[in-house]
Amino acid sequence: MDAKAAARHVVVSGGDQLVDLSHRIHANPELAFDEVQSSGWCADALEAGGFAVERGPYDLPTAFEATAGTGELTIAICCEYDALPGIGHACGHNIIATSAVGAGLALAGLADDLGITVKVLGTPAEEGGGGKVLMLDRGAFDGVHAAMMVHPAPMELDRMECLAVAHVDVHYKGKSAHASAWPEEGINAADALTVAQVGIGLLRQHIHDTDRIHGIVTKGGDAPNIVPDHTVGKWYIRARTLEELAVLEPKVRRCFEAGALATGCEVDVKPMSPNYSEMIPDEDMTAAYRQNAIALGRTFADPGAAVAGSTDMANVSLAVPTIHPMLGLDSLPAVNHQPEFTTHCATPTADKAALDGAVAMAWTSIDLAADGPMRKRLLTRA
Repeated sequence: MDAKAAARHVVVSGGDQLVDLSHRIHANPELAFDEVQSSGWCADALEAGGFAVERGPYDLPTAFEATAGTGELTIAICCEYDALPGIGHACGHNIIATSAVGAGLALAGLADDLGITVKVLGTPAEEGGGGKVLMLDRGAFDGVHAAMMVHPAPMELDRMECLAVAHVDVHYKGKSAHASAWPEEGINAADALTVAQVGIGLLRQHIHDTDRIHGIVTKGGDAPNIVPDHTVGKWYIRARTLEELAVLEPKVRRCFEAGALATGCEVDVKPMSPNYSEMIPDEDMTAAYRQNAIALGRTFADPGAAVAGSTDMANVSLAVPTIHPMLGLDSLPAVNHQPEFTTHCATPTADKAALDGAVAMAWTSIDLAADGPMRKRLLTRA
């Protein structure tokens, strides 16, 4: 049996266990940095499959690092498992985790013969928190020659177009008062947030059409007859690149400052994670993955179907040759971050996508190991 057939056999023969893992994670959604069960289940499966597993590395309790093989070419497969508030796994991280675990298990027994070291990295808090950025900064990707993961979407794509993003919380501090009897004694923190949102709305005329600014009010006050003395909003600021984000973000911050100035409030704009960067996929790895996915019967959408989100995997792509293809769930009109998409992430179609993603990543890793020029390039990159 050749390496690719052997890798596929591992995934197919363990398919029931992998699908069970996906469904358990889906049924027990955990938010950023609190993915105790999900990360533990993934680490357990890898440990049972022969990996040496370190739990809680890089000062992140819900991260893990699972290693198999001793070859000179090191390939990292990233495993995400955090959910979204209120709507659970509406971005399908249960599928991401399952595909990563499956790919790792498929490669574990082949690693030394292929001359590779396989690292499956459990990376918490992609949905705002930047687990991969923290792990990158703390050395998790040191010595890694190639990194990959897959991500569910409504349609099959060989890459995800990514915007750079800043995540910020905005706090206004005013002064409470009786809203009817003594309103003149109050300083209205809700008004400050309103002024800021108006300013952001007007700013949209003067920014790139690829920029995105969106937010929510998480605390608007306590009662209609109390002048709000504390309000909070969560905002995402996105641009095509970190360079463009560095121009846009100060403009948005001035809108927040305008709310404070107009009302007499104090304002505190707090970064809630490291900034995520733009994505630069490795074209040779992308081509190899695409060929393998097609061989499995995956059908890719027209390139014009590209969508732009953000991910902390993008930061990895600036440091290490990386791919981030999308697994189609045939879910339209349901799309990521909708409750309807949550449902689509635990169906037979989603289960097949998770297993196909595992095989496609394993096969791509085998190609990286076997392809002389590509292996040499990865080993000798600056």
